[in-house]
Amino acid sequence: YWGRAPARDASLLRLLFTENWSLGGRLAKLATTIIHGRNTLVQFSEPLSLEALVERDARLAPDADRLTRKLSRILRVHFRQRRIATLGPDRSHRRTLITQVLADDAVRRAIATEASGNASRDKALRRAEGYAREIAGDVSYATIRILDRLLTRLWTELYDGVELSGIERLRAVADGREIVYVPCHRSHIDYLLLSYIVVKEGFSLPHVAAGVNLNLPIVGGILRRGGAFFLRRSFSGNPLYAAVFSSYLEELIQRGHAIEYFIEGGRSRSGRLLPPKGGMLAMTAQAYLRQPATPVVFVPVYFGYERLIEGASFTSELAGGKKKGESLFGLIRALKRLREDYGRVHVGIGEPIALDPLLDRHHPVWRAEPAPTERPNWLKPVIDELGDTILQHVNAAASVTPVALLATAMLATSRGRIGREELARQIELYGSILRTTHADTLVSVPDLQDDRCDAIVEHGIALGYLEVRQDGLGALVSLREGQAAPLTYFRNNILHLLTLPGLLAAAFIGAPRRDRTQLDELVGVSLPFLHGELYSP
Repeated sequence: YWGRAPARDASLLRLLFTENWSLGGRLAKLATTIIHGRNTLVQFSEPLSLEALVERDARLAPDADRLTRKLSRILRVHFRQRRIATLGPDRSHRRTLITQVLADDAVRRAIATEASGNASRDKALRRAEGYAREIAGDVSYATIRILDRLLTRLWTELYDGVELSGIERLRAVADGREIVYVPCHRSHIDYLLLSYIVVKEGFSLPHVAAGVNLNLPIVGGILRRGGAFFLRRSFSGNPLYAAVFSSYLEELIQRGHAIEYFIEGGRSRSGRLLPPKGGMLAMTAQAYLRQPATPVVFVPVYFGYERLIEGASFTSELAGGKKKGESLFGLIRALKRLREDYGRVHVGIGEPIALDPLLDRHHPVWRAEPAPTERPNWLKPVIDELGDTILQHVNAAASVTPVALLATAMLATSRGRIGREELARQIELYGSILRTTHADTLVSVPDLQDDRCDAIVEHGIALGYLEVRQDGLGALVSLREGQAAPLTYFRNNILHLLTLPGLLAAAFIGAPRRDRTQLDELVGVSLPFLHGELYSP
């Protein structure tokens, strides 16, 4: 892919000759090759065995022409699927998309219902068109290029590094499938970082569902051109808006665009996953049922931060403070915090979840039924199970950050104080427990040595969580004032990983010995409830 958008440069010449879906002659191809010679994405796919192809279809063996045609079809389909996964589907203009949304049968019925009330048909149509314009994204490769450069600079300034794991799981399902990214939601950085990573790894830019509260002056336009589409917090009492949004989402899915949304509904203030909201999942499933051409796959994503830009406001809200709405001036004020140290970010791609097997299990005859115009009743348990499964897969791909280990150890101390050497031993102990409990899983746990544990303590001091003073017994580490609540957030990120060892430890409080039967009974009482509460894998 010569100059696969988004490229690293923003010049008009490079923009004109970037890789896209338009057909060009040899001269255009030559110009593209010359201009983008240093900005080229090369992908190697799995080998295709000619011998295996003949063995699978005996008719091909004696017929070279038939074999050639079969091979050509396979390669055409393969390269088109690869191109869609890398560039995204061929994009039509935003006006065309809005026109198709307004022409959808469900939207026309909603307009007619609205017009049957106090509003005229023209007024109802204008309202529907206004909703469509409020919702629709307007992807611009020029904007994406600029954002690419700005975000590269932002991650360099903001974080000590971004650690990515599990990208091979995304590669395994990207071709020939509709990808829906479903990350946990901890910060406004989530969607910027995930889109950036996906594009850098050679996949198409996802269309991201963003709250309409982010459709701020200037900022909203930039986000819209960078792949965002906007939705209101609630569709209740507004069937016309619900019909327009559902139709827009269906258009994205049927065109093959990758999509990203947060099923928790909002950012977690506690560090634990929030219960899933099934609205977007139900609309995705219903859109697929209406035209099940491309299989839908949900890709869970885990974010593990060591410090949050919104940390102070989260702490204030948990203490009873009023939630501050997003505003342009608030964003400008937040820029001064970008010079602070925020540690590293850990991003884990979880095990993908295919929608078809779930539908087959709950309603085996769904393929034989006509496309539903309304949401079928049998879909609700599918969505309930899907939401819980996604969150379990998110937590199953957790990264145990150094700050999470530090928080777990410090918050278990008396009055938030502990000797420095003892703290290092506690961190190593928690790391050992986690590595043992979650061996051979997707959970990422750092390998800790004595010097590494001491470095984690230094890291906590540098991030402003801890302070050290000397007393007669040596170095004493204590929590800095006001830092217990932020550290509770990061301990809660990995709380689901400590559920089983925690219950086992609790079983020995007041009893130095337990046999296996007693342990099974004691742990078995609480474990199912905690698994459901914490979305443990």
